[in-house]
Amino acid sequence: MAVGISPKEQLIQALQEALAKLKARMKENEASLVQNNNEVNQLQQRNVTISAQLTRVLDNFETIPRQDIKVAYEDSIEVQKRLANFRGNLERFQATQHLLTEFYETLEVVLENLEGVQIDSLGPGGGGAPLAPTLSLAGEQIVRIVEAQESERRRLANSLHDGPAQSLSNFILQAEIVQRLFNRDPDRASTELESLKQAASISFHKVREFIFDLRPMMLDDLGLVATSRRHVENLSGKEDLKADFFLTGTDRRLPRYVEVIAYRGLQLLISNARDLMQAKKVKVVLHVGENNVIVSVESDGQGFDPAIALDRDQGDSPFQNLLDLQQRVELINGRLEIHSGEEADTTKIEIHIPYSDDEME
Repeated sequence: MAVGISPKEQLIQALQEALAKLKARMKENEASLVQNNNEVNQLQQRNVTISAQLTRVLDNFETIPRQDIKVAYEDSIEVQKRLANFRGNLERFQATQHLLTEFYETLEVVLENLEGVQIDSLGPGGGGAPLAPTLSLAGEQIVRIVEAQESERRRLANSLHDGPAQSLSNFILQAEIVQRLFNRDPDRASTELESLKQAASISFHKVREFIFDLRPMMLDDLGLVATSRRHVENLSGKEDLKADFFLTGTDRRLPRYVEVIAYRGLQLLISNARDLMQAKKVKVVLHVGENNVIVSVESDGQGFDPAIALDRDQGDSPFQNLLDLQQRVELINGRLEIHSGEEADTTKIEIHIPYSDDEME
């Protein structure tokens, strides 16, 4: 930055630079979003056509040449693979654009209101210390947001690998087996086709679950309370997990960023309880107050010592995904409270998020 300008001017310049970088990133992300959306629309139309062809093939399986059946299944598999991939990319670009837009608007408001703020040229105590920490605030916030985005991308990549990708790989393997059987053993090929149809249904279900987790439409349409309740109810009974949902406060819509961060936190805490602590009982309490939201997840199973598990200097731990959650919550002036221990019978983790009615759209 230029020497000789006031701290206020320096801060304005830092904000303007941050806004320019954000605007460029938003433009780049928007271009990718539009491109992926076009691809999804084209693939959806192609999928409708191929599905109709496949239906005709199944209705006339005994009379259609085997080569035509093989081609129909190959086309269907290929378009389903591409559609799942582009849908996942589209959801990721939409979520990124939403986050970037909200942060851009926040910085704009800060910049607009900075004109009337008096900033002294000296630090606390008048000792002549420059206001370097204040001047770097915008940059620090950007770094934390980028880190949070990268953490979310890693989580999505792992979820995709363990869920839809594995299921689709098995589906493709079965499809290849059927292809080889068409000419060698038509009777067995017919039997394998039934198994393949079941595998296709399972794969499609997992892809739909993954897409819902990326950006559940209910969250936009019905809000945090209804979406959280459905998520808990869907999990209850699966893998011997008993999950209960309770609401305190008021069932109301909240600022979008609050709903997204609270819901993502709820998902993570339940997932940790189930997968990392082998919990069999989970109690979820969502409190919606006049100016704050509290997500509380209490579970049985194996507890952990936060001081050890969350300390990166003491090695890696799967519970360190809570550090990423903590970072996202603190970005909006919230906090994460963890009550657990290695000998504890229960673990309780709470997410506290403040908000204002002025932020409602």
